[in-house]
Amino acid sequence: MQLGELIAVLSGKGGTGKTSVCAGICTALAKDGFDVLAIDCDIGLQNLDISLGMSDCGAISFIDVCEGGYGVDQAAVHPKFEHLRFLTAPVNRSAESIELESFGRMLQTAKDTYDYVFLDAPAGIDAGFELAAKFAERILLVTSADPAAVRDAARAGERLEEMGKADIRLIVNRVNSRLFSNMSVTVDDVMDTAGLPLIGVVPDDQNVTLAAAFSKPLLLQTRRGAARACVSIAKRLRGIRVPLSI
Repeated sequence: MQLGELIAVLSGKGGTGKTSVCAGICTALAKDGFDVLAIDCDIGLQNLDISLGMSDCGAISFIDVCEGGYGVDQAAVHPKFEHLRFLTAPVNRSAESIELESFGRMLQTAKDTYDYVFLDAPAGIDAGFELAAKFAERILLVTSADPAAVRDAARAGERLEEMGKADIRLIVNRVNSRLFSNMSVTVDDVMDTAGLPLIGVVPDDQNVTLAAAFSKPLLLQTRRGAARACVSIAKRLRGIRVPLSI
C-alpha cells in the first residue's frame, strides 16, 4: 500500500492568500476522487474552515487526535466533497507546546489513511512554521508579488533548506497583469528573488473574497481565475503537465 503525501503550505509573510490557495488545492484533489485531509495548523487564528466552506461543521482539532481522544478517520467530512476531511487548530494551546512525537505519530497515521495530507501553517517563520514544515515531504511556499512578501519568501526558503527540506515549490498568488506591467515586474523576477522553482501562478480574483464571505469553497463559486489555477496546481502535484499561465 502506497502512503499518502504530506504537504505543508507556508508563507513568509501574512496577507499572501496562503490559506485560500491551500483550500483550493485540497478541494480540487478531493473533487477528482482523492482522499484528502486538510489540517489547520494556525493555532489561535484558524481560518482554513472558512476557505474550505466548513465553518459550520463542528470539526475536532488535531490536538484531540494527537492526545488519543479521536482518530484521524473521525475528522469532519466536507458537506459537498465526500473525499475531503478537516481537522481544525486548537484554540487553547501554543505551537511551542505541541508535543512533536505525538504530532508526528498522528501525521504518520494520516498518511496511512489519506492520499494527501495538507498542513496550512501560520504566516511567518516561527514555531508554527517549523511545526508544519518539520514532517512535510513537500513544501508549497505562497507569496504575492509585493517586494516585502517576496523577500520574506526568500528568507522562508532559506530556513526550509536549513531544515533539510529539498522539495520546495513557489506559488505566486494574487497576480494582476496590469499591476505587474506598471511595476515592470514579471513572475520570473519573483522566482529569481525568492530563489525557488515555480509550481503555480494564481491570478487576483474577487471570487476568492466572495466565496469566503459566504463560507463557500472557491471551486463551487467559479471554475475560472483562481479556481482554475488551483486545479492546475493540484494536477502538477500529481505529476500531470499543465502549462503555466496567468
